[in-house]
Amino acid sequence: MEDKRYLTFALGKGRLAKKTLELFEKIGITCEEIKDPDTRKLIFVNEELKLRFFLAKGPDVPTYVEYGAADIGIVGKDTILEEARNIYEVLDLGFGKCRMCICGPESARDLLQHHEQIRVATKYPRIAKDYFYNKKHQTVEIIKLNGSIELAPIVGLSEVICDIVETGTTLRENGLTVLEEVCPLSARVVVNQVSMKMENERITKLIRDLKTVI
Repeated sequence: MEDKRYLTFALGKGRLAKKTLELFEKIGITCEEIKDPDTRKLIFVNEELKLRFFLAKGPDVPTYVEYGAADIGIVGKDTILEEARNIYEVLDLGFGKCRMCICGPESARDLLQHHEQIRVATKYPRIAKDYFYNKKHQTVEIIKLNGSIELAPIVGLSEVICDIVETGTTLRENGLTVLEEVCPLSARVVVNQVSMKMENERITKLIRDLKTVI
């Protein structure tokens, strides 16, 4: 057992990490110290199982995995699509379900149907570009924003937005609606390409175990 290297996990911070750890506990993977709300540690270790965990901002998880700083990452499908890293997506965990949608006022529906040149505000320029250029074949100007995307059509910055929709409440409260669905989203397991070869047995077992509790 001594020669076993650590398997390192990068978990997307917040709700995603919490749900992931709950799921891991069901298959016997625990990490008590990560639950301490006051801890200032960055790396958490389960010595017995030779596992290491660290928390990262969502968009950084695929980067850590691609470069091998983490063997395995847990991250939303939106981040995987937007970051477009060279990693394997191996499992849909089925939680954190939502949709990537094109939203706007009802009056913008015509602009989408007639393939007008419009402006699209989004936190996800790559996803928006792929959808409009490759799937809809519609020329658009994409405006990258970081804050409340819903604001853009209200103040006239853009005709529509490309954003994540969970319940749609914020949209409705601001007179916006879902006009088109881009793709369904949820939490996924991603694996470094080299780790998949080197640690195939352990990673395959982990995926198998997770499948039994999803």
